[in-house]
Parts: sequence; C-alpha cells; structure tokens
Amino acid sequence: TVRFDTATLAVQPSELKDTIYNQSSEGWEATQLILVQCVGSIFCSFILVANAMVIAAVVTNRRFHYPFYYLLANLAASDFLAGIAYIYLMFNTGPSVSPVLTVQKYFIRQGLLDTSLSASLANLLVIALERYISVMSWKIHSNLNKWRVTLLIVLVWAISIFMGAVPSLGWNCICSLKSCSTLAPIFTRSYLIFWSVSNLVVFLIMVSIYLRIYIYVRKKTTVLKAHTSGSINRKRTPIKLIKTVMTVLGVFVFCWTPGLVVLLLDGLKCEKCNVSKFKSWLLLLAVLNSVMNPIIYSYKDDEMWTTIKNLLRCVCTGTRRQRSSRANIRANSSSPETKQHDSTVGPGCIRQGGSSTEKPHTYG
Repeated sequence: TVRFDTATLAVQPSELKDTIYNQSSEGWEATQLILVQCVGSIFCSFILVANAMVIAAVVTNRRFHYPFYYLLANLAASDFLAGIAYIYLMFNTGPSVSPVLTVQKYFIRQGLLDTSLSASLANLLVIALERYISVMSWKIHSNLNKWRVTLLIVLVWAISIFMGAVPSLGWNCICSLKSCSTLAPIFTRSYLIFWSVSNLVVFLIMVSIYLRIYIYVRKKTTVLKAHTSGSINRKRTPIKLIKTVMTVLGVFVFCWTPGLVVLLLDGLKCEKCNVSKFKSWLLLLAVLNSVMNPIIYSYKDDEMWTTIKNLLRCVCTGTRRQRSSRANIRANSSSPETKQHDSTVGPGCIRQGGSSTEKPHTYG
C-alpha cells in the first residue's frame, strides 16, 4: 500500500519516487530546458495577450454576437488556459524540479494541460457541428439561441475538467509501478492509450464532418452557378467561416497528432521508440498551436482584425472619453487652429457595431 504525507502530498516509498521522478526528468538536458523555457515564455505571453484580445473583441463587437463567435471565443479561452498550463509545466519540470515535485503539483501540472487540450478539442467538435447545421440550411449563422450556446459551453468545460481530473481520481500507477508510463509518470500506460486513441477518433470525426460539409458546399455552389448569372457573392454564404474553422482544425491536427501518436507508442510500451527524445519538441509544437489560432482569426476575418486594432488603440491611448477630455483641456489653452486639429483625433474605443455608417461585416 502506498502511503502519503498529508502535509506535502509527497509519496513516501523511495522506490515510487525514484520510478516516477527519474522518468519525469528524462529527455530534459539543462541547455535544452533553458531553450524551451525561453522560447516557450515568449510564445505563452503572446498566447495570453492575443487570446484575451480575441475574447474582448467578441464581447465588445455586436456583430460577433452569434453562436459561431461565442464558440470561437470559448476556443480562445481554452487556448488562454493552455498558455497558463504551458507556463506551469515548463517551470515545474526538469532534473532540478522533478525530484521535489509533489504528487499534488504533478496532478495539477498534467491536469491543466489535459483540461486545456480537452477543451480545445471539444470546442472544435462543437464548432464543427454548428457549422454543419448552418451550412445544411445555407446560412452564415445557425439558429442556436443563446441558452443552447451557453449550455454547450458549460458542457464543454464540464467534460474537459472531468477528463483532466481522471488520473487524480484513481486512474494512475501509484499502486502499480510496473504500469507507469515514460512521458507521463504517475499515469498508467492504459490511460495514455485511452487518451490518445479517443482524441484521434475525435479528429477523424471532425475531419469526416468537414469533408461532408465540403462535398455539400461544392455541389451547392455548382447548382447556384448554373442558375445565376455572374459569380456568387461568397461573403453572403457560409463558405468563408468554414475556411476559417478548417484552417484552425488543420493547424490543430498538425500540431497535436505527433504528440498523440508518441503518447500512444508510450502506452503500448514501445521500448525501441525512445519517446523521451521528442518530449520537449512536442511541447513546443503544442504551444505553437495556441499561438497560431488568434493569428488565423485575425487573418481570416477583417472585422476581427479591425476590432482588435481598436482595442489595442484603447489600451495605448485610452478610451474615446479619456482622449476627448485631454483634447478639450489642450483646446482650452490653445489657438483656434489647434482646436480644429485636436477635434479630429482618431476613432474611439466605443462598443463596436453601434454606428449607422458602419461597413458590412466581411468574412475574410
């Protein structure tokens, strides 16, 4: 029976600690770890700021108050959590940290990472279903009301938190050292097999959904071209939003599939595979996924990029009311020519979508 010290939650038997923490420090040379921490810190800072801006853009711009964008903001929230998880992981791993890492901290470290990955995957699956509903009715946005979207978001996080907590609830190798994995000590190889296979299956489901959507859209556009003169206005169809999501999904699959395959090999106890060799680089590849997502949102959607630029302008120069107040103060002590110049300050940080002269929302 394995006993725990209730004060530190550290495992007492030396055999268990040697097995777990010796494996945990494998694959992390000092120079390599420093490089990963430096590069990872830069990436994680960008992840936190960029995804926070995406969430703020969806909240402040009324044109984004649709099911697709609510779910997109939830995906950004999962990437934000991933940034926190990566920071905690990078500075709580390696030869100097692993020997003193308590079981509780280890479960937190892996739980954050598993929760963020589960949330990203669940969000992409929900978005795929939302896109399928809208495309089948040939609408830009689905008819899901706010209550249903809220329920979906709550369900996504409930499932994600549960998946992240499964090992700490008992599916671990603390009582059976022979079943411990290499990449994730404390986790059993059977859990790694379950985790990697289930995620790969969800990948296949999402790919099949988007393949079905692509086939339908291709047939639909062919029919429309045959019955309309000129080209189809793609900005008034769901095609652009589908391209955005498919790009996000493609990057997600590219960044996470290698890691899931390596986890599967570890779960299958592939001794010749030397899975520890790829540990640090697979981590950076996973971080890259959360870096790419906000870039894709901004590049593919002109309105999103415009909103983010306005938010950045607010952060740098203050709100419209603050700038107007400063302009009035300067105007009271300046010439009429300066007053006219100060009254033409740039666009303010107002709630987007409130002006009657706004340009139509383009999905690019």
